[in-house]
Amino acid sequence: MSAQRILVTAALPYANGHLHIGHMVEFIQTDIWCRFQRLLGHNCIFVHADDTHGTATMIRARQEGRPEVEILADMQAAHMADLADFQVEQVHYGSTNSEANRALCHEFWAAFREQGLVAERDVEQLFDPEAGMFLADRFVKGTCPRCGEPDQYGDHCEQCNATYSPSELVNPYSTLTGAKPELRTSKHLFVQIHQLQDFLTEWVDANDHLQDEVANYLKGFFLGEPLKEWDISRPAPYFGFEIPDAPGQFWYVWFDAPIGYVSSTKEWCDKTGEDFDTWWRSPDTRIVHVIGKDIIYFHCLFWPAMLKTAGFRLPERVQIHGMLTVDGAKMSKSRGTFVLARTYLEHLDPAYLRYFYASKLTNTLDDFDLGLEEFVNKINSDLVGKVVNLASRTAKFVKGVGLSAAYPDDGGLFEAAATEGDAIRDAYEGFEYAQAMRRIMALADRANEYVEAEAPWALKKDPEKAEALQDVCTVALNLFRQLVIYLAPVLPRLAAQVGELLGAPIERWDESRTPLVGTPVAKFKHLMQRVDPEKVKAMIEDSREAQAASETAAPTAAADDGAALAAEPIADECTYDDFMKIDLRVARVAKAEHVDGAKKLLKLTLSLGGDETRTVFAGIKSAYQPEQLEGRLVVCVANLAPRKMKFGVSEGMVVAAGPGGQDVFLLSPDSGAVPGQRVH
Repeated sequence: MSAQRILVTAALPYANGHLHIGHMVEFIQTDIWCRFQRLLGHNCIFVHADDTHGTATMIRARQEGRPEVEILADMQAAHMADLADFQVEQVHYGSTNSEANRALCHEFWAAFREQGLVAERDVEQLFDPEAGMFLADRFVKGTCPRCGEPDQYGDHCEQCNATYSPSELVNPYSTLTGAKPELRTSKHLFVQIHQLQDFLTEWVDANDHLQDEVANYLKGFFLGEPLKEWDISRPAPYFGFEIPDAPGQFWYVWFDAPIGYVSSTKEWCDKTGEDFDTWWRSPDTRIVHVIGKDIIYFHCLFWPAMLKTAGFRLPERVQIHGMLTVDGAKMSKSRGTFVLARTYLEHLDPAYLRYFYASKLTNTLDDFDLGLEEFVNKINSDLVGKVVNLASRTAKFVKGVGLSAAYPDDGGLFEAAATEGDAIRDAYEGFEYAQAMRRIMALADRANEYVEAEAPWALKKDPEKAEALQDVCTVALNLFRQLVIYLAPVLPRLAAQVGELLGAPIERWDESRTPLVGTPVAKFKHLMQRVDPEKVKAMIEDSREAQAASETAAPTAAADDGAALAAEPIADECTYDDFMKIDLRVARVAKAEHVDGAKKLLKLTLSLGGDETRTVFAGIKSAYQPEQLEGRLVVCVANLAPRKMKFGVSEGMVVAAGPGGQDVFLLSPDSGAVPGQRVH
């Protein structure tokens, strides 16, 4: 196989927050594929950058009273440190706020202008009267106009994956102040992407660079009406690059963010002397993008259109993955399962997560779960119990003696595993990591069966069987090294350690086809520790405490700015007697459970003390899990007339604050209150 030139990217993390274990799914997946390609002898580089522009960065800078560039520098350093400590290897980590990116944005824009793809007109846009600014998509929420799901962002629905304009949202509100946005007119620039529809249809139909389910999803946009124009500008104030021929207008973040792939490569080329055109304009270069399923539309329609227009190489493959859940649910700050990358690293070996993700990742868009108990069991069983165990049980017997001068008869084990390497290689190539891990662990099982049958610890007791002992250990350590070669893209540190142990660095995939003989064996050192469940618990607890600390910290000025009151003004005046008709009581949640078929409701059994209980159906499912509620004190309306609902009779109401959706906050009394006490 001749060496190939491959350029790989992953979606750029936003520079307004730290990386978490959900981000690491994509970055680890990408790193594994790049390391695998380099093991095959290919010239494969992983370029990356921070996505920096947009209103969120501008708002944060205002709140913290410091310039945007200072925030970006701090966050870039943190992101790079996290990635390096997770053993994610990139040739360059840039920024979309760089001069290289600005220059390339000008180049792409000039191509749009030259080909007559830009239109200009006044449009109505949502404006926050409290903040005094037009609202970026991510700062508007409302009900999806397609499927009716509440609390969706202004550009796409996470429930049905529809894309739309923020002005199409039903009952929109500003996430900055809670105010109801006003429609105001401003000048906008549009890319007439429908002029490229024939090209995009052909590109999607080719179907050799997209998963089938992605191609089928995209084909739906070509049915009926032409593709909608792409609103590519945002009016001031906006943190980003000003459009050179449209003063006061800035490129929308989704224009300059993917160009960051190109500019980061350009910076690397300038630094190393590589030829930029060879990487982004040569038909001999394979370009692969790895992204999550939430940004398919931008990467598989807008981005190919941009590349085609500007004369750059199109991606050979856009690899799309599903989302991460933890213990069967969306990552949660209150439950401690929203784990920052740095918090994980403070407690656990990054190799554990790299292997667990590899054991779950497939060439589909299916979400997958990080079950914490499964995580502990899988690492301890597979990596420690099956793989590392081979070396720990045999290497000590040949220290100072080394491996046999000729490879012993092993009944065909090594040859069979070498042949299996072809299927493992194909699985890696196709992003079928889970299949690769299953095949590797099946080989590990066979190797362990061999060691059990030959019992080197028993041979050690008989001096006359020294040669037989050396042969058995030679076979076991070669089978072990073979496994580690196959695992090297996932576990680079283990591969380096095994290279030191056996005096032969692991550098090429095809080394798995030739056994080591006659080489010295170094003193065995522990290669990997078992996962301590207590460390996993400590990680979760630290994540939960960090969230609790952020919730109890002194509020910023923005917290008391009247936005919530403006969003929901005080009701008409009532009399004292009117109020006293409402009987508010302290209650304990005796039981909380999901309601079959209900998207928003949880069923609560409330104890008011003694035998007095109430069954309440509360619309808080988006904010709380049942296990978070049981045993908790709440405030309930105890004398509310029963209400017959589809799922049963609700006998009261729990008291909560917030605009709804995930922003629901149950009110609780201080410690010392007991069920049944009246709230005055």
